[in-house]
Amino acid sequence: MALMWGTPDKLQELLCELVSWKSMTLTEGEVEFAGRLKEKLETIPYFQENPDHLFLGEVNWGRQYVTAFYKHPEAVDTIVLISHFDTVHTDEYGDLEPLACRPLELGEALKLVRDELDPEAQADLDSGEYLFGRGTMDMKAGLALHMATIEKAAHENWPINLVLMTVPDEEVNSAGMRYGVSKLLDLEREHGLEYILFLNGEPVFAMKPGDTAHYLYTGSIGKIMPSALFYGKETHVGEPLSGITSSYISTYLTHRMEWNPSFKETVYGETTPLPVTLTQRDIKQEYSAQTPYRTSAMYNVFMMERNAEEVFEIFEQVAKDAAAHCTRDYLAMCERESIEPVGEIRVMRYQELMDYAIGKFGIDYVNEALYDTLMHPEWDVREKSMHIVDILLINCQELTPAIVLLYAPPYYPAVNSSEDELVKQCVEQVTTNAMNKFGLEMQQVHYFNGISDLSYVNYGDQGDGWVTYERNTPVYGDTYSIPFQTMKELKAPVLNVGPFGKDAHKRTERLHIKNTFEEMPVLLEEMILSIPIKSRH
Repeated sequence: MALMWGTPDKLQELLCELVSWKSMTLTEGEVEFAGRLKEKLETIPYFQENPDHLFLGEVNWGRQYVTAFYKHPEAVDTIVLISHFDTVHTDEYGDLEPLACRPLELGEALKLVRDELDPEAQADLDSGEYLFGRGTMDMKAGLALHMATIEKAAHENWPINLVLMTVPDEEVNSAGMRYGVSKLLDLEREHGLEYILFLNGEPVFAMKPGDTAHYLYTGSIGKIMPSALFYGKETHVGEPLSGITSSYISTYLTHRMEWNPSFKETVYGETTPLPVTLTQRDIKQEYSAQTPYRTSAMYNVFMMERNAEEVFEIFEQVAKDAAAHCTRDYLAMCERESIEPVGEIRVMRYQELMDYAIGKFGIDYVNEALYDTLMHPEWDVREKSMHIVDILLINCQELTPAIVLLYAPPYYPAVNSSEDELVKQCVEQVTTNAMNKFGLEMQQVHYFNGISDLSYVNYGDQGDGWVTYERNTPVYGDTYSIPFQTMKELKAPVLNVGPFGKDAHKRTERLHIKNTFEEMPVLLEEMILSIPIKSRH
């Protein structure tokens, strides 16, 4: 019996079908995708004979992850194939939006408006070598490759176990992977497996504009969001000196956080991008003559070797310097205008504020005050985080003016396996094979720069850096959590080998056809089969 996805044309057809199932994060399509995918996997003879090796697992809001488990009767060693099936939204396609998830039609339509594209995208469109469309590159191609791999492994009875895991919600909070890791642990225990590699199929991300090198990644960069709620003293605009605006206070910290080199890490000659502000806004919703006295800000920090506590310590020091500078300028103004200051600006961690509020009101009162916020259906976890701090400060105004430091979700711990012997063998095998077979030069990068679900396996922080995260993330344990203990138990190394594409999250998102459908299936198969395998004997 021939393989369904065993030729480049058939694999491309599969990808176009997966792309046509719209699955933007937090849409109905994302909810429906898992069931449709399971039905697709049920067409593989192996899963018709072993239906209990296909599994849908609950995430949240009706969303599910999918696992497909190919088990060789003699094998212990197991590779986990990781992907995500959600995509970002399609608004930027404009009047071509109805075709955003129909690659062949979109390609034709783009030719009619090619003058709107940049020269590189025009050249790629004219070449016929790329497939355009939302999700082609990021990352349904990786999922299609994993489906073809598990189909072939089952058909040819490869002497290794494979677990395909594909998840929703990678693009927003990585809920899919955070819920899914417990299933990986269950499978390992139930079937006596030994995970030897977590293999992601995220595509190649350019290191700089115009970069066309093909990379494979032996780790994934970390991301964390130090955030702050600034609380001033309200007043009427007619009496500006009777208070201090939160906007004024916030500018001092934001100015110091933006592009701050204190957060920069360099490992293996690779450097984290500098911090940048993700949001800064007044909590005040309506126009009035009252001055703004509560402002929130969130900052993006990338990490390689640091943990949550180490980043928070740097953040706290930057905030204290900002508060000191702000206080100096404010007190100088008060002296110049001969007025009494409203107070110096205090800096405190969320954990300190919570402890203070509990000491003042008791735990039951605090929990009751926060309940409505946690249960509020329209707010996302970041809005809820700020509302919680806001409620506590409104009830503890004796602490203001203040800057309260917190973490807002999501958090992606950094992960790296560059020194792992198996990973070194895989890198050597793939890069040599790519050059010998296809004349394709693939280069090793130590940290995938696009952020990936590999962050939730092989958690390496043996200290208690994660405790700082738990204690200073207001929604932690209610609407957001990270399975740190489970992640520690999923000990195998990580690797990311995926297809070449360009412009993820842009209107010109596209995938290299020959690399994806001709080269990558061969490279993945031969890498997997080159791994020395332990069996049950």
